[in-house]
Amino acid sequence: MAVEAAADGALSPVMAFALVGAIGVGSQWIAWRLRMPAIVLMLLGGLLVGPVLGIFDPARDIGELVGPMISVAVAIILFEGGLTLNLHGLRGAAEGVRRLVIIGAPLGWFLSTMALHFVAGLSWESSVVFGGIMIVTGPTVIAPLLRQARLPRRPAQLLHWEAIVNDPIGALAAVIAFELVLVLRAAETIGDAIWDMTIGISVAVVLGVVAGWSVVRAFRRELVPQFMKVPLLFAFVLGTFALSDALLHESGLLAVTVMGLWIANADLPSYDELRRFKEHATILLVSGVFVLLAASMTPETLFALDWRALAFVTVVILLVRPATVLLSFIGTHIPWKERILVGFTGPRGVVLVAVAGLFAQRLVEGGVEDAVRLTPLAFGLVGATVILHGFTMSPLARALGLSAAQVPGVIFAGGSRFSAAFAEALKRLDVPVLLADANRTRLRSAREAGLPIFVGNILSEAAEHGVEFISYGRIVALSDNDALNTLVTTDLAPEFGHENVYQLQPAKQEHRRYAMPATLGGRTICDGLGYLDIGRRMTEGWEVQAVEWTGAEDELDLWREANPEAVPLAEVEAGKSLRLIAKDTELKGWEGWHLVYFAPPVEEGSAEAKEAAEAAEGAAEEVARAGSEDAGQG
Repeated sequence: MAVEAAADGALSPVMAFALVGAIGVGSQWIAWRLRMPAIVLMLLGGLLVGPVLGIFDPARDIGELVGPMISVAVAIILFEGGLTLNLHGLRGAAEGVRRLVIIGAPLGWFLSTMALHFVAGLSWESSVVFGGIMIVTGPTVIAPLLRQARLPRRPAQLLHWEAIVNDPIGALAAVIAFELVLVLRAAETIGDAIWDMTIGISVAVVLGVVAGWSVVRAFRRELVPQFMKVPLLFAFVLGTFALSDALLHESGLLAVTVMGLWIANADLPSYDELRRFKEHATILLVSGVFVLLAASMTPETLFALDWRALAFVTVVILLVRPATVLLSFIGTHIPWKERILVGFTGPRGVVLVAVAGLFAQRLVEGGVEDAVRLTPLAFGLVGATVILHGFTMSPLARALGLSAAQVPGVIFAGGSRFSAAFAEALKRLDVPVLLADANRTRLRSAREAGLPIFVGNILSEAAEHGVEFISYGRIVALSDNDALNTLVTTDLAPEFGHENVYQLQPAKQEHRRYAMPATLGGRTICDGLGYLDIGRRMTEGWEVQAVEWTGAEDELDLWREANPEAVPLAEVEAGKSLRLIAKDTELKGWEGWHLVYFAPPVEEGSAEAKEAAEAAEGAAEEVARAGSEDAGQG
């Protein structure tokens, strides 16, 4: 069979699945390394192996399973979207976020529908369905763009929360519009259509609520062991989708979205684990669906992107999105510069393509012929907005005077004299910092130094809504509680990356039963010193100091000789780059960078001071001599 498949140019199903996984996950990894949106790489990869080279054709290589696979994947993606919509958080969100959701979502749906019908030339059926999906701005796309642009807190928060909240709302709007289109085409009278629509939505909502309630009740009463919660949840999602579709055709997507919404607002103690499941599942499924849809495109479909498609994308970027934002913000205190920045920033993501691809197939099957254009339009809109905003967000922010610091900031979990001194040294080098502690007294040094603080647990729900994590790239846990430091770094490692979470060395335990597992926690900072070790040195007069590397030969060795007891903390290129020094990390000593370190004070007139001065003077002389030699040779 393998030989026959190779002879006619087709891939075996196993090889096809492996190729989809390699392109999807590989694109995500490469994008992470290059700090760019993965969607561009997935689009290029799918188009390359599909219509360009003809290596992979989903209909040929996988067969009739492509449709059901995409349906199930989209169902799980929409369930994940429902899980992100916590209504408690929406009530506590800023006024601008509420405006973008309550006013912006329906307004954007209406304006997008108008643009699709009158500019792209689609029928009202296709326009109203795709217009609902276009509410989604792409949370998986906006996050890396925000990290790259380094926006101030408010516009970053507006874009970030709009993407998270409108993600399930847009999908839900598209599902309802899709149900309405199918009912109107099948019903003989308007009365029949309204009745069928009411029955369809009611059945889906009831099934979703019952499924969500059952899961919540089982989890709260501990009827399910911890290791079975994620598999049971996955089975419930598939079962609810299949049962709802069996009872009423095409109602499953709405049912699983409602199910996710119910669970998200139930305050389950195991919600974090469920959130991790949805994050991992979404990365795999979104990548797979995106590659499958891109590879399914034909040259004829791609060439169908005519001037109407270009005009549609232009109208969406320059008219629909700005009008939606500016009208939503009427009467608010948001400055005009921030309104303009948010209005001209609206990248679409993979969820739009996944849902549009599925509904396009279903609409064509239902007799809406021009729905075949939805998938290429979705790809065109996503590609254009991601590439455009990826290149223009930072220059636009700088032109408006809204560009924040370029280097990702540092959050210090745990207040003390040392953490305040460390943070103050970084702040002087234009690194954004934030100190967090549940005890306000421990933040006294930070407040006296004028440093930003957060009074509360950094892992709390209040921190999730009150701290703009998107502005920070590293976590340093410096509290006096080893268990809390380990908890903070372990919990935030999936979001920040394990390479970006640091903590103090836990106190050595005499018995292994009291020691923390090696698999938990973050990287060790402060050269293995513990909280008590640092406190004792602070009492002895140690200080957090900084020195600038000049690039002189042997400068690093001379510094080590002059400061044998010093503990390196970070290397900083002021306002541009930051390297926190973990235990066993080598110093680089790059020219123009600053070394932040913890060391005893150098008293004037002491032997150490003389030695340090002589070392610095010798380094300066070497630099001057090298410059003279270069000038003489020139």
